[in-house]
Amino acid sequence: MLYGTPLVPYKHCVKHDKFGKRCQGTTTTNTSSDQSSHKMMFNSGHIKGPISHQLKFIYPEDQPAIPIYRVLEPEGHVINESETPEFTDEHIIKLYKDMTLLNVMDQVLYESQRQGRISFYMTNTGEEATHVGSAAALNPKDLIYGQYREAGVLMYRGFKLHEFIDQCFGNAHASCKGIQMPIHYGSRNLNFVTISSTVATQMPQAVGSAYAFKRRNNGYAISTSTIEQYRGDGIASRAPGYGMITIRVDGNDLFAVYNATKAARELTVNKSRPVLIEAMTLRVGHHSTSDDSSAYRSIDDIRSRDQKYNPIVRFRKYMYKRGCWDAEKEENWTKESQRMVMQEVKQSEKMKRAPISTMFENVFDKIEPHLQRQMKEMNDHIRQNHDHYPTLSFYEQR
Repeated sequence: MLYGTPLVPYKHCVKHDKFGKRCQGTTTTNTSSDQSSHKMMFNSGHIKGPISHQLKFIYPEDQPAIPIYRVLEPEGHVINESETPEFTDEHIIKLYKDMTLLNVMDQVLYESQRQGRISFYMTNTGEEATHVGSAAALNPKDLIYGQYREAGVLMYRGFKLHEFIDQCFGNAHASCKGIQMPIHYGSRNLNFVTISSTVATQMPQAVGSAYAFKRRNNGYAISTSTIEQYRGDGIASRAPGYGMITIRVDGNDLFAVYNATKAARELTVNKSRPVLIEAMTLRVGHHSTSDDSSAYRSIDDIRSRDQKYNPIVRFRKYMYKRGCWDAEKEENWTKESQRMVMQEVKQSEKMKRAPISTMFENVFDKIEPHLQRQMKEMNDHIRQNHDHYPTLSFYEQR
């Protein structure tokens, strides 16, 4: 049984005439007592607390919940004007256009997968504010190790629409040349490290260049709800146990996400302390095109919550109140964003895929001898069995 502090064991041995030596085990602790304040400190003061004379267990359900920081109400009202970021109208419009363009791209590429035009896709619907709000708060030179549902960060940083779509189609113009599966974007120029499918695999690398640790809590890990994953008060409550500063924010409130990320960055840079941000949001879509979320959650409930807390609708209402957006601008932008996405899809679909041999490239600085042998074997095989590979016409030839 463990409690409170590491114990330092020692043995005291006494001689017994009949049975020889008998050892009595006991323990000692590294403690000191402050009698005046009725407190005790453990481990040189790293653990300290008041002395209690009542036998009382701590139940997790009795602990106060960590509050959720919010700036913008769902109806677009600012709660406390002093918390509003000092954005120009132009910046506000950019934030909104990035969120809505991402949403349109999601809709079109999701349908493209359903039509068999691309192999896989994952939408960002409902989580746009966590992407754009956090990206806006960081320095463009800050390295970002993103998760697979964070395309909005790249969009804010300037990743072009055709770069997203080329990557999903895996054509020869894609930066990864079709080697990575769709939605696994990356950009050296924009300091965004290529996405990895498995969650948290980039944490060891991020530690070396991290400013803050931001986690979205959209309620699900694929099909497993957070209620089934762990007990207690969400993810933020885990941070103190790792010595981390933490905050919980309304992930559907772009301003709250921006303020929290900006403050977290300042904390980590100035104090060299890690910060965990838990952004409470909602994954509106399925986990991916390989998933049917209606099998494990109520679609009616998701729609109801999306109507109430949708981050794009909330931000649009704020813009209307601010006076930098109106119904006419909304209609024009909706048409323009749809036209832009459809045009890029048509262009990307026409392009051929990169030569097959590119699968051996960009693994090492120079192609290693064993990869050269494999590439030669593959090319010889295809040349001898060309008729068995009718789709080769879709690839560029060398």
